[in-house]
Amino acid sequence: MTVESGTQDVSAQPSRAEARDGFDEINILWISEGMSCDGDTVSFTAAGQPAVEDLVQGLIPGLPKVNLHNKVLSPSLGGEEFLAPFRAAVRGEMSPFILVIEGSIPNQNIIEGDGYWTSFGNDPETGEPLTLNWWIDRLAPQAWAVVAAGTCATFGGIHAMAGNPTGSMGLADYLGWDFTSQGALPIVNVPGCPIQPENFMETLVWVLYHAAGAAPPPPLDHMLRPQWLFGKTVHEGCDRAAYYEQGDFAKDYNSPKCQVKVGCWGPVVNCNVPKHGWMSGIGGCPNVGGVCIGCTMPGFPDAFMPFMDEPTGGAMSATLIRPYGALVRRLRGITNVALNREPKWHHNEPELTSGYDPYWRP
Repeated sequence: MTVESGTQDVSAQPSRAEARDGFDEINILWISEGMSCDGDTVSFTAAGQPAVEDLVQGLIPGLPKVNLHNKVLSPSLGGEEFLAPFRAAVRGEMSPFILVIEGSIPNQNIIEGDGYWTSFGNDPETGEPLTLNWWIDRLAPQAWAVVAAGTCATFGGIHAMAGNPTGSMGLADYLGWDFTSQGALPIVNVPGCPIQPENFMETLVWVLYHAAGAAPPPPLDHMLRPQWLFGKTVHEGCDRAAYYEQGDFAKDYNSPKCQVKVGCWGPVVNCNVPKHGWMSGIGGCPNVGGVCIGCTMPGFPDAFMPFMDEPTGGAMSATLIRPYGALVRRLRGITNVALNREPKWHHNEPELTSGYDPYWRP
């Protein structure tokens, strides 16, 4: 593994599944006590291809039996009953398991004296809160795979903005971008504020198929995002992209045209929601009138603020595209008019004028 400027050389990742026996059963330990709003868990429940219910009921062929431990989805009464599998994993009594972290990771080292930023359960002996950092330090090295759910967990997100008092960061910043799990996998980053439901479920299912020995490791980009989900830009899948090519820009949010001039960062943001939609294939920010604010990107939110202002470079790109776009739009308009006429031989007169000749021979 090569580490350079906070990125990982994905060419060093194994290209094929290792020759090994897969797991018949696996636990997913999901901790959402990072600096978080639990929005990623809520979004995850909206997945439909497959649904979380299909996953935990064993309805997906080829996957190991999955035991999901998530506080929002847990059937337990909470408290120590809910914490039991997490405590067992710390003691080394649960293997294999996938660790999912939701929310950004605060820096406990900047606190002088007592106190903590966020906690998950209490120490049984002292009654003192156990910090998120305490859990990550003990669970991540034992996990078969580690997955960061949402932009807060992947890159720090809202809580890691400039001027924040918590020193928050993404999971890879905390564990190191060269971290590898017990399954020889790097951290798997699935950004989004919140995660797009199908994006996360697709990634999780791929990891589970790999755990079953039925698939290679998921291909990741240099920021550890799934390549097949984040390899293209919003613009490349946007319903409005043709308007940009024609230099036809919206001046307000009621327009169906390209929104670059009113704050959309789609041309430079890696995200697939215009193609995937948001739920059941419906939605996707620009498709329904919302500008892209870059929520899947490492620089979010600082690099994209103020959200409703024209993006950096937007004016220049619009100026360059306008003359070309105006010409193309005019030429296409002329052709469109010509193609919106029926052929002249479509009539109800007594003479056939279609050009049919019964005596024609080649």
